[in-house]
Amino acid sequence: MQTASMIQPDATARACLPPDDALRIELHNEVHARPSARIRLPALITYVAVLNGGVRVEAERAHLSQLPTQGTPVSDQLQDSFLRLRGEGFTLKWERHTEFTRYSIIQPLPKPAALGASEPDLLTDLAVSPDWLRQIPGRTVAAVQLVMVNAPLEDARALMAQAITWLGGNTVVASLMGSNAASAPVSGADGPHLQGYAHPLGHSWALTQFQLQKDGFERMLVIAPEGTSQTRAGRVAGRLLELETYRLMALRGLPVAKALGPWLAQAENDLASITARLEHKSASDQELLDTLVALAASVERATAENVYRFSATRAYYTLVGQRITELREKAIPGTQTMGEFMQRRLSPAMATVAATHQRMTSLSERVARTSDLLRTRVDIATEVQNQQLLEKLTRGQELQLRLQSTVEGLSIAAITYYVISLLLYGGKALKSAGVPINPEIVAGALVPVVLWVVWRTTQKIHARLHTAH
Repeated sequence: MQTASMIQPDATARACLPPDDALRIELHNEVHARPSARIRLPALITYVAVLNGGVRVEAERAHLSQLPTQGTPVSDQLQDSFLRLRGEGFTLKWERHTEFTRYSIIQPLPKPAALGASEPDLLTDLAVSPDWLRQIPGRTVAAVQLVMVNAPLEDARALMAQAITWLGGNTVVASLMGSNAASAPVSGADGPHLQGYAHPLGHSWALTQFQLQKDGFERMLVIAPEGTSQTRAGRVAGRLLELETYRLMALRGLPVAKALGPWLAQAENDLASITARLEHKSASDQELLDTLVALAASVERATAENVYRFSATRAYYTLVGQRITELREKAIPGTQTMGEFMQRRLSPAMATVAATHQRMTSLSERVARTSDLLRTRVDIATEVQNQQLLEKLTRGQELQLRLQSTVEGLSIAAITYYVISLLLYGGKALKSAGVPINPEIVAGALVPVVLWVVWRTTQKIHARLHTAH
């Protein structure tokens, strides 16, 4: 039988519609891509989330193929990022996400791990081989052993005592889930530390310590009354496991923020020093520019390396808040709810990450403003230099014009001299030919005429050049 996510429209049946967009089917079925598990109580869920950076999906599929499964081979059931396998006495759910991959192994709860036990060993009767778990490709980011049992919720004192014993006797974080209204007092809760226990209007209890055990797992305990549906149990388990996974993924930004703290302080001091030197003009523009460019490059590199981590942290933190809201918690007197625990423990870390991200953004903006100031200073200095250069060029042109005028005067005199010399030679030739003429007197008389003609010709040439320009 096909699931909703597998149904494909019949081309003949939908002939009345225009052609589908290329992404229509994929986007429509996205809401069915990772359906919640159906869990029959009592159950043990062994959950492992690993970082998949550098791990190819083929390696994960090859590892899944090593499991003994029933029915269809693993290779025929694989989808892009989700797989549910049924094996002998267990069901495995595989989900690949952007940064991590989740493995959830659901099996009946072993009898020694029932609610009356004290810190039961949950690995002895594991449905899959411990070696198979150990060889999952990737690096572990979250590992949870979630036990879900049936028990009446009315006797709060006895139930809390059993739950604390099961978890090892330490302080627990507990929530009444699915509660919508105020609750009436429970009859029989007569101990002073149990006064005010509410009648469970919610559908189940969730308890944990948020601590790693010796086997590397965290432990969570869910107690639900008889008759709890398998789908509700699946949704509760999914929300709790996602809550812990997203919490840890959100916290991955905290070490990054702490590591950036000293660098940010140094960069801010460097920028303040550059700004002071710029204000007091105690360094050359080139020196300031070199220092500022080096600082800007360092800031941009740090931003490029860490902006994704900070953005992912913000997104994971948002998902944590959504999962807490979906739990619809009510406090069990004497214990913190999961939401309160997250608010007190996770919020400061997220505030540190957000503040570091804001400091980086602010630093980048301040570097840009300082660059603008330095650029303005350089532009002004350049304008002054250009003005001085223009003034020098103007003076040079004036001197050149004066020199040119002087040269032109000398040129007129020289041309006149050569013309008069030619006329004198011509007069002497005529005198030798018998013409009654005095060459020197004629040459002397023509000097003013020749001088005026040469000067006039020069003026006409200047006029034509100015007209051409």
